[in-house]
Amino acid sequence: MALASGPPESRQTEPGVDPLLAAFLETRENLILFLAARVRSMATAEDLVQDLFLKVAALEPQAEVRAPKALLYRMASNLMVDHFRSVQRASRRDGQWRMDTRVTLAGLDVVSEPAADEALVEKQRARLLAEAVTALPPQMGRAFRLHKLEGLSQAEAAEAMGISRKMVEAHIAAAVKHLVQRLRT
Repeated sequence: MALASGPPESRQTEPGVDPLLAAFLETRENLILFLAARVRSMATAEDLVQDLFLKVAALEPQAEVRAPKALLYRMASNLMVDHFRSVQRASRRDGQWRMDTRVTLAGLDVVSEPAADEALVEKQRARLLAEAVTALPPQMGRAFRLHKLEGLSQAEAAEAMGISRKMVEAHIAAAVKHLVQRLRT
């Protein structure tokens, strides 16, 4: 694409080439730097320049644009303002959501969920406990599960297993002792 010589704002492009698109391609890097200095993020500046390109490409070709670079900088500035407004709206919306969903006690925020590392530790401990219960001898494990996990009384567990209540008590005590030892190691 050959551009005519002369002052940058008064150059004429080849026939059929949109002068605004040609000006965009010529000043793309400067537009990125212009926006990056204002939004303080190269990635955001590049995204805004990409949005600008899409807007310029979607426009009908203009036969006469008196100052295409000035128009591009104005469009870039408008996109930047729109970006800041969008960020502010999102921030207000997120802040309002936090205010609506937070739990407070005596004016302090209370987190209703455990920290991620604590949740992971608890999940690992639950897995270890389940493995330890599975490894118990059959009668001991059954008595423990019936009483501690399914909520049956010792008498009900004894009846379900067909053994005495004293034997259920002995199985549960032995199971608890075994589980404590296993989980400490």
